[in-house]
Amino acid sequence: MKYANIRDERKLTDYRVAMDTGITKSTFADWKSGRSKPKLEKIATLAKYFDVPIEYFLE
Repeated sequence: MKYANIRDERKLTDYRVAMDTGITKSTFADWKSGRSKPKLEKIATLAKYFDVPIEYFLE
């Protein structure tokens, strides 16, 4: 998932992103395991946080 790539590039942890965005660490774990897919509102939150267009995560 592109989220993991950008998180690693910026030397962040799921914990830090969770604290900064309000998206729970368990949500990230569910995405990674395939138990759930990110909803558009959470993708928009991540795009704003990482200062990238929403399309970055939708490609």
